[in-house]
Amino acid sequence: MTSIEAIGTEACVGSGSGASGSFLRQFRKNRLGILGAMLVLLVVVSAFVGPLLITHDPIRIMVGPRLGGPSADFLLGTDQLGRDTFSRIIIGGRIPLLVALASLGSSLLVGLVLGLIAGFGPRWLDNLLLLIFDTIRSFPGIIFALAVIALLGPSMVSVILVIAVTSMPIYARVVRTQTQALRNSDYIDAERSMGASTTRILAVHMLPNVIGPLLILVSMDVPAVIAVEAGLSFLGMGVRPPTPDWGAILNDGYSYIHQTGWLVFAGGTPIIIATLGFTFLGEALRDIFDPKLRKDL
Repeated sequence: MTSIEAIGTEACVGSGSGASGSFLRQFRKNRLGILGAMLVLLVVVSAFVGPLLITHDPIRIMVGPRLGGPSADFLLGTDQLGRDTFSRIIIGGRIPLLVALASLGSSLLVGLVLGLIAGFGPRWLDNLLLLIFDTIRSFPGIIFALAVIALLGPSMVSVILVIAVTSMPIYARVVRTQTQALRNSDYIDAERSMGASTTRILAVHMLPNVIGPLLILVSMDVPAVIAVEAGLSFLGMGVRPPTPDWGAILNDGYSYIHQTGWLVFAGGTPIIIATLGFTFLGEALRDIFDPKLRKDL
């Protein structure tokens, strides 16, 4: 996970059609960003429009073509149970994307709320929340994952819970840092003098200024989440068979690597494509929204 506490309080959060046009102009100049967006679009579309692309049932066991190579009927060959590898790769892309969406979405929401409270609230509450954040972050992630999976069993819910809990303190600290930098601004003091409530100040004035850098962090954390989900599935602690999953396919490939290398290739390639796509896209967003890193300044 990205452990940067402050992407920059100077991050630009534009609004209106002018800001949108400026964003698109800068994004078109970033070739890696365009490549990343195309790779992300490829992964997302192939995963969620999968039933229109596949020609075989991804969990159907066939006796004949076991560990077969690519052919006209099986584009990426078959696995040890005769299942079509291409269909399993396409459908298997749903799991890491759903895990990333659910885990990062929930940790983003909770971290945003707690970060705003810590940054704008009284000092004793800030210290208490910081203690909680540091306690969670100090606990070894792999030990926490093993404990949760031992209690709840291997499943997608367990993976989502592990990633959400370990990611939340990072986002909360980023929001807290930026909220503290903004709380004494002139326009915040003006709002207070006009009798604005704390809720209005946080929702109308603080939130738009902290959400931009937070979204950049989330986009750059997606590759790490995909890698964690695939790693847990590779170790047998992710989704359960026969559900198709990239990590499980990669595990099958290493088990039968002496018979065929196509399973390793098929399981590893989509992970690489998704990781590169989200990494390039996240770096492009960072370059656009962070004035210190803009190439046109």
